[in-house]
Formats: sequence, structure tokens, C-alpha cells
Amino acid sequence: MNKKPKLVIDTNILVAATRNRQGPSFALMQIIRSGQVKMGCSPALFLEYEDVLKRASHLAASGLLASDIDAILNELAGIIEPVTTHYQWRPQLRDPADEMVLEAAANAQAHAIVTYNLRDFGPARLFGIPVLNPEQTFQHFRLTVTRSTEP
Repeated sequence: MNKKPKLVIDTNILVAATRNRQGPSFALMQIIRSGQVKMGCSPALFLEYEDVLKRASHLAASGLLASDIDAILNELAGIIEPVTTHYQWRPQLRDPADEMVLEAAANAQAHAIVTYNLRDFGPARLFGIPVLNPEQTFQHFRLTVTRSTEP
């Protein structure tokens, strides 16, 4: 692929990334930060990121403060490609919360949706959008992680 792949990231990937800095979700987010791939996101999906990441149960599990989440989201807001949702195809998926991920991906003409809920996004294939977990994303787009000493 000559141009940078554009991904739409499901909220569960961000949750995993903030809970485990050694896992593939964190590594994928580092690749997005480095600019190796693009990340598309609609305003509705971004608000879901904030809502989920700031839940008390998540903050406790991640060991982060709400201010830490604000810092993460502020950085993310500076690097994402905003997606305007022109068309909605609801309902397509079993989980209504996943609809905004599919809509963002379809409207962004994303190269993939990255999620741990692969089965829930089966209908995305009708839109020609691969649904991959982080490990599959690394393989599919031949991404490599460069480990930094940055915290």
C-alpha cells in the first residue's frame, strides 16, 4: 500500500491501550502517534472514547486520573483525521454502540476497523472494510513497532 492506511479504532482498543502499556493496542496507538498510519474518527465516536475512558471502573483499572485521560484525548484530537458522517446505515450491527464505529469507517473510507469485537462487526465486510484486531493490523499493513524509551 503506497499511501498511509487509514484506520478507525474501536473504543475497546483505547481501553486496552490505557490498561496495558506492553500490549498490542498500546503499540498500535504508538504507531498512530508516530504518523505511520492515519486514524479517522467522528465527533460521536470521540465523545464515546471520552465517556468510556473516564468511567470510574476504567480509571481504577488503568491507574489513570481523569486529567491523564484529558491529556491522552487532547493529543489524539491533534492527530486524528475528523470524519463527517454524511450517511448512516443503522441498524447494521448487533450492538448499537458499534454503529458509530462502522459509520465513521464507511464515511472515512477507512482501510480497516480495528477492534477486539471481530464477530460484532461482521456486516462491515458488506462495506468492503476489513475488521482486524491489533495483531492482525500489524500483519495486514506490515507495520513495525519501534520501541522508544518514552514513558
